[in-house]
Amino acid sequence: MAGKRVFGRVRKLPSGRYQARYPGPDGVDRPAPRTFGTKREADDWLAEKQTELRRGDWSDPDAGKAAFGDFARAWIAERGLSHRTVELYESLLRLHLAPTFGTVAVADVTPAGVRAWRAARLAEGVGPSTVAKAYALMRAVFATAVEDRLIRRNPCQIKGGSKESTPERPIATVGEVFAVADAVQEWYRALVLLAAFLGLRWGELVALRRRDVDLDGGAVRVRQAVAELRNGQRIHKQPKSDAGVRTVGLPEVIAADLRRHLERFAEPGPDGRVFVGAKGTTPRRNHFNRLWHAACARAGVSGLRFHDLRHTGNTLAASTGASTKELMARMGHSTARAALIYQHATAERERLIAQSVSDLVTRARTSGGRPLPAPDGHGTGTPG
Repeated sequence: MAGKRVFGRVRKLPSGRYQARYPGPDGVDRPAPRTFGTKREADDWLAEKQTELRRGDWSDPDAGKAAFGDFARAWIAERGLSHRTVELYESLLRLHLAPTFGTVAVADVTPAGVRAWRAARLAEGVGPSTVAKAYALMRAVFATAVEDRLIRRNPCQIKGGSKESTPERPIATVGEVFAVADAVQEWYRALVLLAAFLGLRWGELVALRRRDVDLDGGAVRVRQAVAELRNGQRIHKQPKSDAGVRTVGLPEVIAADLRRHLERFAEPGPDGRVFVGAKGTTPRRNHFNRLWHAACARAGVSGLRFHDLRHTGNTLAASTGASTKELMARMGHSTARAALIYQHATAERERLIAQSVSDLVTRARTSGGRPLPAPDGHGTGTPG
């Protein structure tokens, strides 16, 4: 004779099939998601459910019913992300994810559905880099859904789906850098040189104040950055990572250019802005880009973006023999290895790197601007 049931209950329906119910850990009496052809099948299902509960693997079957679009928007809002990142994620969600998954329950998104979505996006001509960014966002959102026990498994299972393949960017030679610096408006000459030979980002450059520049000590302190939003709003913030707050050695070869700039164009006082536009305001990237392209055309340099100057700075610094940690400190890089974020080069070593960069620039200018050497013979290095 069968023993008395100790977990859940089974009843026979008028159709002849069997329904199983069990008490959830939240006190709610829950039915199985399907009926069973035999009582034994219903009993076996209850046994599996009881094992889940004992192991702590149970998840609320109703929890994953939230629409993906709503869950993703809440995910973005709760992350404490920078304004620029929020803009990017909201755009990816609105344009690439919500049209397909916006109203679909989180628990109903399947690996097959994700694969079909990705294939369709690529077939429609969406750039591979954009698709990779959208996929990475979706995978991160579902990872949180797994952590919250809304679903058991992340449906984003495409190997390499979030890997962005970007074309190799050019490295400006020293001669090209000075040619563009000579061709651009004179109040932007020092900005071009600092971007190339210190490797500073646009937002870091336009955020510089006089007190950040130590000409006697040969150093520039990066403390903040200016971010431009799509609506035109500008926000002063910390650099893009903790490693972005740093002191960068100033190559002696461009110290005189920076000194002249401070004397002629920078605002007065320790809090005065180092770089201001023609109308006395913080330069805007879109306006500067027009001047940049015109200067490149006058200098006979094609296909070079302003951010590519940072690549030049990376390559120059790497060719001095600086260690990985020293390069990370100089360029403001961060990695998944949290310990490396806080390992900064010593002030003396940073001064030596700056002097080595200065010597390289001087030699390149006197030798006709031949292409820069690639570090370790492995090509041109990695853009910052």
